[in-house]
Amino acid sequence: MSQMEKIIVVGAGLMGTGIAYSCAISGYRILLVDANPSALDKAVGQINSLVAAGVKLGKLVEAAGKAALERLEAAIELDGRASDAALLIETATEKIDIKLAIIGKADELLPPEAIIASNTSALSISELAAATRRPTQFAGMHFFNPVHKMKLVELIRGIETTQATVERLKAVTAALGKTSIVVNEAPGFTTSRMSALMGNEAMYMLAEGVASADDIDTSLRMAFNHPMGPLELGDLTGWDTRLSVLQYLHQTMGEKFRPCPLIIKMVKAGRYGRKVGRGVYEYDAEGQKIAGSGLRRAG
Repeated sequence: MSQMEKIIVVGAGLMGTGIAYSCAISGYRILLVDANPSALDKAVGQINSLVAAGVKLGKLVEAAGKAALERLEAAIELDGRASDAALLIETATEKIDIKLAIIGKADELLPPEAIIASNTSALSISELAAATRRPTQFAGMHFFNPVHKMKLVELIRGIETTQATVERLKAVTAALGKTSIVVNEAPGFTTSRMSALMGNEAMYMLAEGVASADDIDTSLRMAFNHPMGPLELGDLTGWDTRLSVLQYLHQTMGEKFRPCPLIIKMVKAGRYGRKVGRGVYEYDAEGQKIAGSGLRRAG
């Protein structure tokens, strides 16, 4: 898959925004699709800000930044503009019915040779692929947040995914300046499975009063050199998303993935994380953590 081909990103949340930006600055034409006009406007604004920041920091030549924005197009629905796309990346919420609806429509509109990839964190790639007439050209393409900084992409092979599809996605990943690993489909893949366990256990420790949120996160950052602690990461990912992943892993892999009750309480309370300004921590209008705001014994 060569650069200057079109990539469609469906979903203008944090992940979709980051993927669209990374693809645009790497030379691909991008169609960013979201049924929510305000989410779409916000995403385009964030992409403009990322380009401006890249130019200011000297990481992006001004002319290249301008060209990237010219390659970006936004739409509120997936339509005939999909007819010349080489790849569609679905980044919708971790609800299988929503993903299946998007993937089914994409299958009807994309050209026969196009690949469909899902950015799901844990759902079955084979089950998602079954909603298409091209299961051999379907795979998982799991990016990490923030996409423009994180270098890993998990490529997940479903039961019918061909090696040719994997190789094409490896080429895209390399063109984005990222490293890919190939995972044979399993619940939670590699990273989501490990991260879910760690974040869940951190929430149990918080609920039990073992340590404060700040101290739990500091322990992982300082002892194991993680860039952020598991509670900070949960706030960044979104506890609603993390709960969906844990519920799926609990259903498919058993008791060790049972969601901590505190996560369920937080989601019911609307404390999803950074995207709403409050999760384990609270955040200002710029998304910066407010010092001393971490939940303490909250179970």
